[in-house]
This record gives sequence, structure tokens and C-alpha cells, in this order.
Amino acid sequence: MTIEQIYTGCLAQGAYYITSNGEAAIIDPLRELQPYLKRLEKDGVKLKYIFETHFHADFVSGHVDLSKKTGAPIIYGPNASCEFDCISAKDGQEFKLGAITFIVLHTPGHTMESTTYLLKDAHGKDHCIFSGDTLFLGDVGRPDLAQKAANTTQDQLAGLLYGSLMNKIMPLADDVIVYPAHGAGSACGKNMMKETVDTLGNQKRMNYALNQPNKEAFIKAVTDGLQPPPAYFGLNVAMNKTGYESFETVLSSGMHALTPDEFEVAADNMNALILDTRDNAVFYKGFIPQSVNIGLGGDFAPWVGALIVDVKQPLLLVTDEGKEEETVTRLSRVGFDNILGNLKGGFAAWLAAGKEADVVNRMEAKKFAELVTIGEDKIIDVRKEAEYAAAHVEDAYNKPLAYINEWIKDINPQEHFFLHCAGGYRSMMAASILQGRGYRNFTEIAGGFDAINQTSIPKTDFVCQSKVMNT
Repeated sequence: MTIEQIYTGCLAQGAYYITSNGEAAIIDPLRELQPYLKRLEKDGVKLKYIFETHFHADFVSGHVDLSKKTGAPIIYGPNASCEFDCISAKDGQEFKLGAITFIVLHTPGHTMESTTYLLKDAHGKDHCIFSGDTLFLGDVGRPDLAQKAANTTQDQLAGLLYGSLMNKIMPLADDVIVYPAHGAGSACGKNMMKETVDTLGNQKRMNYALNQPNKEAFIKAVTDGLQPPPAYFGLNVAMNKTGYESFETVLSSGMHALTPDEFEVAADNMNALILDTRDNAVFYKGFIPQSVNIGLGGDFAPWVGALIVDVKQPLLLVTDEGKEEETVTRLSRVGFDNILGNLKGGFAAWLAAGKEADVVNRMEAKKFAELVTIGEDKIIDVRKEAEYAAAHVEDAYNKPLAYINEWIKDINPQEHFFLHCAGGYRSMMAASILQGRGYRNFTEIAGGFDAINQTSIPKTDFVCQSKVMNT
């Protein structure tokens, strides 16, 4: 028996590849299939099952394409209703893989079909659980994503989750290994550890959610402080339930290279959004007007989902040379399939063709410290609430980037403001969106709070409620 965790940092997501006696199973696969197909061929094993822990909201799984390519059935837990061929397994149902056995543990709460797969080794001993979004390391799945579909409240879902954990997970032995679907950085939980594998015994000791005295306390603990989920989550759930365009088709379209003239025509005639994935340190010096900058070097795909939202939005890509395929692949993971093509030769070709360009007014933190007057100049900090609460520039406003589509309407275009995040990645996204919507009277700070913190500008951890956004 072999178990391999295939972890994708950009999505903080873990897929799993398991083999035994010439047979294989894959749990929660990503959209692109070639790595799985090559691995199956290399190992000389046949894919027998594709297990899904639930209908994912934060990414589009590769289950549909993988099943078509291999003939392996797609397995969900109870209550799963798909618009493609799948097996909705019963609670306690067993699936043999070589010498080992998977047992379905229906664990609703995160979603109604959420399922944990218990793996028994060749000797019949409980070896590990693939817990999906039911149990994370340091946390449990948020119970607010399936309210509408389940026709219930988040408190009711949290109550179901409590029962699932107490009745199905906690009775298992301490030496059982926990393989979750996500780790730190995922929006599917709020308190996840950076580690991606642990023992159940350690989780029983240190996971706050597993140590509440009763159901009522558990519900309060897991629902307290939940931020609104990214708006694209519901669209990804729909794709995972109904199916989607094949990845090969999406890649072929996205790899279509357009000359600057063709690119300009497509942008004008197709209602396309220009997505520039270059690093913020390059982007600010020159870019195609109206472009949105989301750097490929960061949490690219989740930010695309959070900021662009509509997975059907036509996209035109500006990338660094050689990064076209990676960009299309990562966009497809969150369902952005309507990619019309990419700019042949990149931004350099755009300039060489004599096309119009724009810039962002960026200032070094040292210069910012010399010019700013605390209490008079407006400062907008687009970091997360927790980052802002830990330390921020005195008198700065906290307007998290994730909610820019809400707070942008409150910005006075006549009033100058300074803009920063932690290091420049998120503030350049904000700057590109602001300029694309006509806001130009601002200065973005290079290096963000990390650089500002090295200056003498007054900082504080005091949170004035008039300075924070009500989300």
C-alpha cells in the first residue's frame, strides 16, 4: 500500500493517490489530468475509484474528465446528486482496493453530502482517514456554505457537523492518520495549521473544535468570526455538480497567441477583461489600460475567483514569456474557462506596436514616511482584518482587498489617499482595479506594511471601529 499526498500550495489543497496490488484510487483530484495519468502509467496500475469527499466550492475537481479518460467510477457519499454518472454511496459501504478497504463515513455538516473515507490496511486495521472538509488540522469545515442548498441555517449545519465529528471521527483510535482536503490559507476554514498531515490523537488534544464541552459551545465556537465566503464558491459548486468543459479544450483556447492588434480588437469587441499576471514590481511601470493585475507568484487562483467572481467572464491574458500554460491551468482550477487567448510577445510587444500604456503611482516607504501626515492624510490598508488588528499605521483605514467590490463605491475620487498591503502584492491588485474604474488620485506604497514598519511612522494595534469595514 502506498499513499501520496499531492499538495497544491496556491489552493492550499490536498489530493491523494493511493495504490495497492496493481489498483489505484485518487481522492479529490485537481482539474489537470496529465500528472495523474502519467503516474498511473509509470506505476503500472489501474485506476479503480475516484473518491470525492464533497462538492467542492473553492476549486473545480478533475473527477469528470478523469472518469472519462480512465473509466473509473466517481464515488460520492450519501445525498450526492450529480448530472453525470456517479455512485452516491451508502453510509458504511465498503470499497475494496487491492488488499485494502475504504469505508464510507457519512459526515454531514460542512455540506450535506460531506463524507470521510476510512482506510483499513491489509490486516483490517484502521490506518487513516481522508477527512475532506469535515476535519482539518486545527479546525473543522465551515458550516455556512451549504445553507441555501440544504434549506437550513449555519447553526443547524454546525449541529450536524458536531454529530458527525463526535459519532464518526472521535471514536477512532488516536494513531489513525488524518489527511485533510485543505491546509492553512484556504477559505474553507479559519484556524488551520500549516502542517498537512497529523494523527487523530493530536487533533483530539489540540483542535479547539474537538474540545468544546457540548454541542451549543461547539456551534458558537465554529461559527464565531466567520467571514463571508468568496463569491465564486457557488459557481464552482455548480460546475462540480453538473460537469464542465474538458481541460484540453480550455488549454487550447487559452494558449491561442494574439498579436497586439488582434488582442486590442478582442478586448474591444468581446467584453473581455484583461488579466495581467506579471509581478507587481514590473506591472506598475507599464501595462495595458484597464488591466487587472493578479500576480502569478502569489495565491493567484483564489484571488482571481474572489475579485473577478464570474467564471464565465471572457479573459485575455498578459503573462511573462513561457508562463501562458501555467496561467491557463491555474485559472481552470477555479473554473475560469472562458479564456480567449494571450498577448503574443507579452507587454513588450504591445509597446513595440505603439499601443497606449498606463502606470501606477508607486512610492517607496521611506518617501511615504517623509511626506505623510498622520491624522490628515488618508491611508487605506487592504490587508485582512487579523493582520490589521495585529499592527497597522496609526489612523489608517482597513478595507480588505477581498471586499473591494463593496468598498470601492465609498471612495471619494477627489480625495487623495495612500494605499498599501503587507508587501505590495495585494495593493497592486487594488490599484489596478481602482484605476480601471476611474480612481487615480492615490499613491501605492512599495513593499507595503513590511517596508513601512521599518520607518518611524507611528504604528498601533488599537482598532478604532470607525476605521474598519463592517463585513
